[in-house]
Amino acid sequence: MHAACSRNRLSELLRCRGQGQWQCQFSHQLSPARGMTRGRSVKERSKKKRVHALEAATERWKVLSKVLTVVDALKKEEEHVTPLKRLEILRPQLGLVKPHKVAHFVRRSPNLFEVCRDSRGVMWAGLSPKAEALVEEEARLLEEHSATAAQYVTRMLMMSVDRRLAIDKIAHFRRDMGLPHDFRTRWVHMFPEQFRLVRLEDGEYLELVSWNPNWAVTELEKKAAASAADTNVSPPGELSLPFPMKFPPNFTSYYRFQGKAHHYVKTGNTEQFQKVTYLSPYAEAKGLTPGSPEFDKRAVAVMHEILSFMLEKRLVTDHLTHFRREFVMPQKLMRLLLKHYGIFYVSERGKRFSVFLTEAYDGTELIEKCPLVQWREKLLQLTGYRGKMKNLGKFYASSDSEDYLLGDDDDAVLDIESENPDDILDGRSISDESEMDLGDTDEFCRD
Repeated sequence: MHAACSRNRLSELLRCRGQGQWQCQFSHQLSPARGMTRGRSVKERSKKKRVHALEAATERWKVLSKVLTVVDALKKEEEHVTPLKRLEILRPQLGLVKPHKVAHFVRRSPNLFEVCRDSRGVMWAGLSPKAEALVEEEARLLEEHSATAAQYVTRMLMMSVDRRLAIDKIAHFRRDMGLPHDFRTRWVHMFPEQFRLVRLEDGEYLELVSWNPNWAVTELEKKAAASAADTNVSPPGELSLPFPMKFPPNFTSYYRFQGKAHHYVKTGNTEQFQKVTYLSPYAEAKGLTPGSPEFDKRAVAVMHEILSFMLEKRLVTDHLTHFRREFVMPQKLMRLLLKHYGIFYVSERGKRFSVFLTEAYDGTELIEKCPLVQWREKLLQLTGYRGKMKNLGKFYASSDSEDYLLGDDDDAVLDIESENPDDILDGRSISDESEMDLGDTDEFCRD
């Protein structure tokens, strides 16, 4: 009912506000621009190391992330409607640079967003009826996913050194783990038997309440036990399980890092690495020597486990780097990810790096899709994005997928600079789970 009435609600709202005639404008038949702006390639890696399918998955995720940012902002507004000018504050989160505007971004998806002008000439944006229906569906799916998300958060607490993690850091995983929008206020109190909220001098933390031995088993162990029909649960300790590896057909054994040739894990080194025993991510790791094979292999196990918790089995790399101390991971984390190509794939497309768990993908698609991932695909379909990209062998700050939604048709860009400058979003209308800027890029370049 809420979705069916959204269009009428938007119309009635504008009639009330304008006290007169209003005009509704929708974007149709806007030709997507395909020009691309060159950006810096952060690492000089051989083109043969780039996996086209996972680069395409990165492009798809970048579009989806931008759409979710706008949808989340509208959901926080009364009646899911706001002056279009107020959305301009989302420009940094969307990564938009002039002349692109949020207004243009919104008008590129008429099946998802509605744009109207009231009698005063103020442009308004709201969710379409189809988008409203998806918002209701998402709320239901997030509620159903809560128990699973709580398990994953608890297991992250179990892996951490102090058995606690900062709320602000967990916030960066909200979308990736399928945490609800109110996880800071309501959700963190819904599972008192698993974790509790504590306030320390430097902020709020989630702290482990009880240790669940059944959860101190890695996803890798579970798969091995399932294939061996072994259901016994052992205390976390040393493991000797091999990591699944997947290489592209044109794989070669080296990459370039700061102008120097480095070797990926090759045939001989692969066998040696896979045979090294390592501590479970859930075992005490304070005694490990940084730089040792055991230390590095445990770090790989931690990253493998965390990525397994994510809905799409991928993460922005800076989300991982902010947990170095908590999960006892090396300072040169990017080098470790690049070295273990085959277990992980690092996409350098755009301004930020993304790391994938390669075993979880078959081409561009996830092998196992949970309902929340399927929901995201429905949302993406409303943008009209179909994943038709060119020049995936090159790396740019912007790309075909973004240009599809942004374009460069100056005539299509709404002139909203003359609107009331006081119509800006307050701090509560900005998603506190928005993605962070890549603060560790320079450090990676120094590694």
